[in-house]
Amino acid sequence: MSQTILMITGDAGEALEIFYPKHRLEEEGWRVDVAALEKRTIQTVVHDFEPGFATYTEKLGYRIEADLAIADVRPEAYDGLLVPGGRAPEYLRNRPEVVAVARHFLDARKPIAATCHALLILAAAGSLQGRTLTCYPELELDVRAAGGRFVNREVVVDDNLVTARAWPDNGPWMREFIRLLNARAKAT
Repeated sequence: MSQTILMITGDAGEALEIFYPKHRLEEEGWRVDVAALEKRTIQTVVHDFEPGFATYTEKLGYRIEADLAIADVRPEAYDGLLVPGGRAPEYLRNRPEVVAVARHFLDARKPIAATCHALLILAAAGSLQGRTLTCYPELELDVRAAGGRFVNREVVVDDNLVTARAWPDNGPWMREFIRLLNARAKAT
């Protein structure tokens, strides 16, 4: 069964957390629509670790076209939501239209895949209370402040929410998201 997935990202979204899941879901024959604040080319970034640095570094990544602006998203038309990390979620969480779209998927209990800093958007939507999840480990305090339970694992499935720490966990993250999407499709 063909599914349509919405991806929310923007400038400074993590390249590997955008392109890998997009291509992986397209391999399944599903459509992935990329939504950003505006329908335009967005600039991804590459986060990596360099010797001697206490945190990750950031370099420019590939560009990707946003298929539509967040304001034009009709969330009821989508079967699932994918939110990559990077720095994009840090500013997207402050946009009411982004939070409203995320809240639709949460309220409708549709499958959601979120990784790395994506949890900042879900926390802004008020969705982490009582949820068990993973994300970039330095966000553990943010998860706990939002009422969630952080675990440091490659992937965590909590009902309709599939979370991962960052791009090194892309394989397990997409495996579990695809499993969830397929189970939902069979049930309907």
